[in-house]
Amino acid sequence: MNINVVCPHCLKVNRIPKKESYAKANCGACKQSLLDSKPVSVDANKLGIFLANSDIPVVVDFWAPWCGPCLQMAPAFEEAALSMPLKAQFLKVNTEEQQALGAQYGIQSIPTMIVFKNGKEVDRLSGALSAGRLQSWVRQYL
Repeated sequence: MNINVVCPHCLKVNRIPKKESYAKANCGACKQSLLDSKPVSVDANKLGIFLANSDIPVVVDFWAPWCGPCLQMAPAFEEAALSMPLKAQFLKVNTEEQQALGAQYGIQSIPTMIVFKNGKEVDRLSGALSAGRLQSWVRQYL
């Protein structure tokens, strides 16, 4: 069975075999590693590409630079992302710069994380979480 994943570097869609773990997986277009799973900052256009083309869950952190809990949680969000390459795609939306996206998704408080599967919202949580709690939450949707 194959899955579609969006390259975090060039946004091209890659069709790869679904596996428990990957030793190596490179983008067919830009040749960069698909295992580089650091969270990607996105705008509406990039978010749309990930949501429309990802077979893996897409986890979006809605945050702002002035938000203390957001900044405290950022390392945990990155740690969770790095521990789940090609299992889930972790994205960040700066609600100061992307106010329309915050409004579109009804973000009332930050940080708010939303999990999307097949382009549809399946769950959301507000408030800072540890890397372990984030991973447990996301694993429900794998």
